[in-house]
Order: sequence, then C-alpha cells, then structure tokens
Amino acid sequence: MNIYDIAAEAGVSISTVSRVMNHKGNVNPEMKKRIEEVLKKYDYKPSAIARGMVSKTMKTVAVLVTDIRIPQFASQVYAVEQEFSREGYNVMVCNTGENIENCDKYINTLSQKQVDGIVTIGSVFSRLAEYPEITSKMRWSPVVMANGEIDLPNFYSVLLNEQEGLRAGIRLLYGKGKKKICLLCDLETNLGARMKESFLKILKDLKIDRKEEQVISCKNGMEEGAWAVRLLMENGCSFDGLIFGREITAIGGMKELRKAGLRIPEDVSVIGWGDSISALTCQPELTTVDMKAEQMGILCVRILHGLLQNQEPQAPVIIEPEIILRGSTG
Repeated sequence: MNIYDIAAEAGVSISTVSRVMNHKGNVNPEMKKRIEEVLKKYDYKPSAIARGMVSKTMKTVAVLVTDIRIPQFASQVYAVEQEFSREGYNVMVCNTGENIENCDKYINTLSQKQVDGIVTIGSVFSRLAEYPEITSKMRWSPVVMANGEIDLPNFYSVLLNEQEGLRAGIRLLYGKGKKKICLLCDLETNLGARMKESFLKILKDLKIDRKEEQVISCKNGMEEGAWAVRLLMENGCSFDGLIFGREITAIGGMKELRKAGLRIPEDVSVIGWGDSISALTCQPELTTVDMKAEQMGILCVRILHGLLQNQEPQAPVIIEPEIILRGSTG
C-alpha cells in the first residue's frame, strides 16, 4: 500500500492525499474523511523517506562524538537530543572514537541518509580540516562544532574560552600560595594543544617560572592521571599545584598523590576540568573548571536549527567557563 493506492481507493488525487497526511492546505471535508478512513483501514504510516520527498527535509540530525562515555560529551549529546526532539527531529548518535576511518565511514552513511544537519562533539573534529576528501562529503548540510572550528562555509562553532578557565585556575592556585603549577592533559587533542599554549603564556604574563616539563601529556582516564603524577615525581619535577585536562584524570592523579603520602590540598592543590558528578565522589571533593557542557549542546542546537530554518548564520559563539570551588584547593 502506497500513496498512489490510497488516492485510488479514496477517489482523490495524490496531491490531496499528500496535503491530508502533511496537514497542509484546505481539503474538502468529505474528501478528507474518505482519505482518513482509508489510512485507518490499512493502518498506513508513510516512511521517513516518503515524507522527506514531500517536505524536502528528513527531520533528522546527526551527532558525531568521539567517546560518549566522557561525562561532558554525554551531557552535550543529551542536550542536543532533547532539544531537537522538542522540535520534532530524530537524532542519530555516531560514536566515532578518534579513528579517522570510522569518522569517514559515518559521514558516508549520513550522506546516504540525507540527514538535515550535523553536530560534532569533541575538539578532535577540528582535525577534519586536514582531510578535504572527508569535509567535501559534508557540504550537503550545515555542521555545528562543539568546541571545534573549521574554516569552511558550512561549518559553524560554539567555542569554550579555555584560556580564561586556565587563567582563573592558575590565579586561584597562586592565591593559595602555590607557585609550582603543572598542567596534565591530552596534548594530542586540539583542546589540549590550545591549553598548553595558553598555560605557558599565562604563567609568563603572571611572571611565574615556567618550563616545558611543567606540561605532561596524558590521555583521559584514572590510570593516565596516576601515571602522569608518577612521571612528574620520577623526573624530579617539583610541584604544589596540578591542573588536569579532565576531572576523571584528576581523580586518578589524586589517588597517586595520596599513595605517595602527599596531602591534598595542603601539599598539593588539584583542579580538574569538566564538573560532572565524578567531582563529588572523591575525597576531598574536586575543584573543577565547569566547561558548561549542557549549555554548549543547547547553543549548538539553536544555531543548527536556525540554519535549517534559513536564518542568517552566526559568528562563532564563545562560552565562558566557571571555577567550581571544592576541597581539593582548600
């Protein structure tokens, strides 16, 4: 049973059936009743593709996320899904990992499905700029990047002012008398690379002694945080303040500090980035830089939905992070 069969049995034109199904235009009440009776008789539900052909939209958006297990990313995905659902859209979530081949595979699939737009979550997606053979496949729909940026016409950004978050964290530690501050984050991500650059610049601006060995590259996870702290100690790097790129990494680092007999915050103060429930599950509770994950997700939706409604595109939107004070900094 298709729209042609419906029209034939109801004795009306295909366009009249389309108007009834899409609730558009005026239809003679008698004709409308006949069509609705046929639809009910066969329990007819038009496919998404058929609706898309009529409305010129699939009412579907996709989210590309590197790792949905990361609490901040999960919050952003949740916000995007909830906000777009309220607007009547379906949301596809694609967990790419950090594998460029996986990303390419998903983009090929989304292109075939003709999704209306894409939201990327994770600064690593900025590296797609290095793969024009992939970004060329994304020209068919607008792309809004959460904390990522690509200089192409159909790419738009919501960015975190990580420099201000770092500055606030360093000032907090410095105000607590901590003068030997280290940064521990994943330098292989775009966010981590920017954090390192900002960190060293801020120390210089504040006339705080700075050395390259004050920055350690470590990936996300408790074991990585513990390893990074051990590396600092093995290298003989003196420290009394640590800023971690993720809160779960900071919690692993705190465990290693206690294992080494160091007190938190008396001997070493610790700051993490993210501010999820994990920050409240350790002792002492972790001071964090709130990355405003849910707010970022909502802003991505507003920008993408506006673009899908043919509104004028926006310049990059900047979100200001906020320090949440807890026991790990005293």
